[in-house]
Amino acid sequence: MDVRELIDRKSGRRVSVVVPALDDEDTVAGVVASVRPLLGGLIDELIVLDAGSTDRTVARARAAGAAAYTLEEAMPGVPPRPGKGEVVWRSLAVATGDLLVYLDADLVAPDPLFVPALLTPLLTEPGITLVKGFYRRPITTGAQLDADGGGRVTQLVARPLLTALAPALAEIVQPLGGEYAVTRAFLGDVPLAGGYGAEIGILLDCWQRHGLSAIAQVDLGVRVHRNRPTHELAVMSRQVVATLLDRLGIRDSGIGLVQFLPCETGWRRTPSEVSLVDRPPMRRVVTAHREIA
Repeated sequence: MDVRELIDRKSGRRVSVVVPALDDEDTVAGVVASVRPLLGGLIDELIVLDAGSTDRTVARARAAGAAAYTLEEAMPGVPPRPGKGEVVWRSLAVATGDLLVYLDADLVAPDPLFVPALLTPLLTEPGITLVKGFYRRPITTGAQLDADGGGRVTQLVARPLLTALAPALAEIVQPLGGEYAVTRAFLGDVPLAGGYGAEIGILLDCWQRHGLSAIAQVDLGVRVHRNRPTHELAVMSRQVVATLLDRLGIRDSGIGLVQFLPCETGWRRTPSEVSLVDRPPMRRVVTAHREIA
C-alpha cells in the first residue's frame, strides 16, 4: 500500500519508531536515515534508546536526526537492568505512539520500506495486535557467503521449541526477529522479559491473550546485520529458552549457562546469568506513579 494511503489510515493514531541500540556506531545512522523521511507523515517520532553503549552510538543517532535517550534518561531514578528487554520496556516511558515499530540498530543498509510494510496490517486489518517481519538472513563465514545461514538461534532453538510446545506458532517464520510493530494497548499491558527474552515473550503473550489471528507476518526481503559468535548466541539461547518455558507455565531451573571456551591454557569456564524476573506492565507503573504524585 502507498505511504500516502497509510497516512490516511492512521485516523489520528500516533506512530513511534523505536531503535534499541548498544554499541552500534557503525550502523545506527543508516537505520535512522532509512526512517527519517517518514517523520511528520507516516511516523510521528523516531527514537533511539541506548542500552549503555561505550562508543559513539548516541552521538551518531542524534546527528542523524533521531531523538536519542539512555536508559537512565528514559526512566530517571529506576536502576537499569542489562539486556534488550529492558530497552523495550523503557521505550514505553518515552515513546508516545499508539502504534510502535521496533527496528534493530545493527541493520546494514535497511530498506526504507521496512516501516511502512510493518505498519500496513495494523493500519488496514481489524484485530491485528502484533506484526512480525520475516526475511532471508545471509551470513558470511570467512570469505564464504551463505545466503540463508543467519538466524541460528531461531532455526536451532526457537522454532523447534515452539513446534514442540506451542505448535500453533510453528509457522511464525522469525519469532525472534527484532523488526516488528505492535499496539501500545497490548505492549503496555503485559510484563516484559529481560535480556534476549523480549521478542519470544511478546509473541507468546500476544498469542495467549489475543489468539493467532491477532498476529500478522510481512516479508521484508533480506536482513543483513552484525553476526555474533556462537558463544554469544548460546547465552541468547539460554534466555530465549527460559522465557519460552515461563510463558508456557513450565518450570525453568533458573541456572545460567556455563560454557567451556578454549584458551591458551586449555579451557576457560565461562558462566553467564539468566533472568526469570520480568519487568511489570508499563501501564501499572505509570498508574502507580500518578497515584503517588
